[in-house]
Amino acid sequence: MRQNLLSAGLIVVTLLAIPRLGPSQAAQQNGTLMVSGQPGQAPLVQMSGKSYVEVETLARLTNGALSFKGSQITLTLPASAPSTPAAVPSESQPSTSGFSKDFIKAGIEVGSTIREWRAALISSVQNGYPVTDDFLAGYRRRASTNLRLASVAVSTDSDRSAFQLLSNELDKMQQLSNEVLDARQNMNYMSGNALRDDPLNQQILTCARSLAAMAASGQFQDDGSCR
Repeated sequence: MRQNLLSAGLIVVTLLAIPRLGPSQAAQQNGTLMVSGQPGQAPLVQMSGKSYVEVETLARLTNGALSFKGSQITLTLPASAPSTPAAVPSESQPSTSGFSKDFIKAGIEVGSTIREWRAALISSVQNGYPVTDDFLAGYRRRASTNLRLASVAVSTDSDRSAFQLLSNELDKMQQLSNEVLDARQNMNYMSGNALRDDPLNQQILTCARSLAAMAASGQFQDDGSCR
């Protein structure tokens, strides 16, 4: 486009140097010139089978500048800024913010297993059922396996931070189970509502809610309940 515009300007300069045109060379308007991306238009004049445009109009249309030196006219076109393509994150280098999809899925599995473990423990205490190590082993094994799978899925900073909170939640659940198991083995009395107001049990519940809220929002936010 730049070369075409400059060529048009040079043709006009050549025209200006011709003192007079014969009748057979009379100029007639034949269409308009428009520059892509620029408002306005310029009339085209056809002479001897060729199209011409006034250099002043061309300069205005292209936001260019004219300079004169003797019989020479120079048309300077504005420099166009090079286009820079937007950076696209590489699939092999995932973003370090937010949760990865694989970790969200694995983390939900960990939370679900701990929730089932806690519900079974509370139900046993409320109904006076025996709590044995064999009874708790299945929940502990499943939760530990799911936590290992979550560790493999860690790929972002948010994943790593949330994984530590999941680990804390599992440790607290194990601690609560051990307390109930020790009480039953030592024949210590536990009422059916013993865990309702237990601080450790409440902390596990609050942490579980915090982790669920993070999974729903997709953003890591530590409110301190899982520490």
